[in-house]
Amino acid sequence: MPVKPAIVAAISAPLLAVAAVAAVAGAIITAPDSTTTSICTAGFRGGPTRIGSLSAAQLANAQIIAQVGMNMRVPAPGETIAIATALQESGLQNLNYGDRDSLGLFQQRPSQGWGSPAQILTPTYAAQQFYSRLLQVPGWRSMSTTDAAQAVQRSGFPDAYAKWQDEAQALATAFTGASKCTPEDSSDITVAAGAANAARYHIPVGLPAPIVTAISFALAQIGKPYIWGGTGPDGWDCSGLMMMAYRAAGIAIPRGSVAQSTVGLPVYDTNHLLPGDLLFVPGSDGTVTAPGHVGMYLGQGILVEAPHSGLNVQLSLLAGYWRENLVAIRREIY
Repeated sequence: MPVKPAIVAAISAPLLAVAAVAAVAGAIITAPDSTTTSICTAGFRGGPTRIGSLSAAQLANAQIIAQVGMNMRVPAPGETIAIATALQESGLQNLNYGDRDSLGLFQQRPSQGWGSPAQILTPTYAAQQFYSRLLQVPGWRSMSTTDAAQAVQRSGFPDAYAKWQDEAQALATAFTGASKCTPEDSSDITVAAGAANAARYHIPVGLPAPIVTAISFALAQIGKPYIWGGTGPDGWDCSGLMMMAYRAAGIAIPRGSVAQSTVGLPVYDTNHLLPGDLLFVPGSDGTVTAPGHVGMYLGQGILVEAPHSGLNVQLSLLAGYWRENLVAIRREIY
């Protein structure tokens, strides 16, 4: 993904492109606590969704499917169709069993030419095979999700995919950025999944003691409400949480996000992020040069933030909105 010129001007060097799908898949598989995200509500059909009930592993598999689609440059609504198919076939679980010799996320069959069992049980491979066959279906983009999925899968239950339309669209939007999410557009998926994953997160070993303290402080605030101007202990705004987390570690940083974006050591490459780094995006009331929103990177592709009124302190994915809108990264210990 090319860097926006304004971002280059803001931080004087480009942030690198999104990592290759193999690296993303590996990170997701080995770090199931990094699967929370915000989902935009704009553009959905308004039906009830069950995303909040998905496990970390299911969310991780949905992200792998979406990332493979993006890397293959599959046009919309390809990712939605693929995720809906996996929801129906396996419940977004990489199953090592199924009807006859069916396996994996899409219940693909080695005997039908989908690949070897080991290949099919590799989520990135399985997703690539699904998209490759979908792209060969004439007029698939004008089909319903059910018809497009059935053209690939040849299921004995051809109408079963339709019920997953809303969930699949929500997940596809979250992981591809098809709708431009902002913290103000977040849905309850981040709150529910973030709270669940907070218990699984383990601070990496070998970090400087002040960073461990700052991260521990921020994690202890998960679930507390966003309060504009809040500096705790009962509620927080984004920069108030960062300031107090570092204060707990004996490090003084300014109060506001704009001022915070000017102190510490600048980092210009997302591949060089370290736990404790502060991430800045324009937000709803800021600009590229005066960012209005800040979060703290935790490692493993996730961060902690106090999003906006109506939501609580939560974990969010770096991938998607944050990575696409980063305008500055600052490191307070170096």
